[in-house]
Amino acid sequence: MMDQRTLEPYSAADFRDRALRRAASAPGDDVFGDHRLNPAFRGTIVRDGLRPAAVLVPVVDRPDGATMLLTKRTEKLKSHPGQVAFPGGRVDPGDVSVEAAAMREADEEIGLKADHIEIVGRLSDYYSGSGFRITPVLSVVRPGFTLTINADEVDDAFEVPLHFLMDAANHQTDSRIWNNIERYFYTMPYDGRHIWGVTAGIIRAVHDRLYA
Repeated sequence: MMDQRTLEPYSAADFRDRALRRAASAPGDDVFGDHRLNPAFRGTIVRDGLRPAAVLVPVVDRPDGATMLLTKRTEKLKSHPGQVAFPGGRVDPGDVSVEAAAMREADEEIGLKADHIEIVGRLSDYYSGSGFRITPVLSVVRPGFTLTINADEVDDAFEVPLHFLMDAANHQTDSRIWNNIERYFYTMPYDGRHIWGVTAGIIRAVHDRLYA
């Protein structure tokens, strides 16, 4: 493992080192999830019977500074249309692991192939208010890939500087009324992109585990 002092902050090498050292949760650590900003609803969010899902957290090894690859879901989808998301989805019975599920979804959604992906860890599961238990799979992506967007699922894919997303000063909070109840969530607007909800919550979880 490399000496942390030799690694440039917010580089892919630095991210890899942090993930290998810090991603695994320690005994007694609280789980991540939508309840972090809505503690009154912990009992309805952190519970048994949630549907397992996995997302790939792809950090691209760019020479001018690492970026995080995100997608914009198509407006045609019934679930969360138009929202910014990580590549990912439900864990299927044929998936041998959450890592396999995340990479399969990345290939199906945006054509990101496994030979460009290095898995460097996973975070504790993220519990969403929409009924999913999501495993964030941390990865470093080797540049030189060509994306093929699946128009049935994704409208666009784009990259955001890692240093922006890992700066807590860029993590805002907002709220909306759902079923007559105010729910709070993180939001991280960047260059006209509205990063919020579960995606922003997972980004915050990456920050809290690796960079806080």
